Amino acid sequence: MNIKFVVVGKLKEKYFKQGIAEYAKRLSRFCKFSIVEVPDEKAPENLSQAEMDRVMAEEGERILAKIKDREYVYALAILGKERSSEAFAKEIKDLTTYGHSDITFVIGGSLGLTPAVLKRADTQISFGKFTLPHQLMRLVLTEQVYRAFMINEGSPYHK
Repeated sequence: MNIKFVVVGKLKEKYFKQGIAEYAKRLSRFCKFSIVEVPDEKAPENLSQAEMDRVMAEEGERILAKIKDREYVYALAILGKERSSEAFAKEIKDLTTYGHSDITFVIGGSLGLTPAVLKRADTQISFGKFTLPHQLMRLVLTEQVYRAFMINEGSPYHK
């Protein structure tokens, strides 16, 4: 099984890198885990709607270029469906049971994801109505993917 994150921007903070590295190491017994970073589009602080659309379109094209046809894609989106950890674990298990061995999660830039990226996604997932820094979301998502594998294994990690 392959789990891939396609994310906009580079991770700068050492503590986020360390946390993700720890969960990536733990995930290695269950899957091949990778993170693909695409460059974020440089933009001034106060953007017009046209400039926002241009930035999102550029980032969206970069994201879509990193997704293969056979991949099952989760887009992280505010309007996505919220799931419990148990329901998410069951989804991952069901996907693998039905032949989806390549699962990709997409985290957009600060302006979000384009309609084209959302359309390409097989499903949208939300971690609630909170606004979280995208770097922190990478860590949270990595932990939740690890938790899903542990739930499916029947491990006491998830209590």
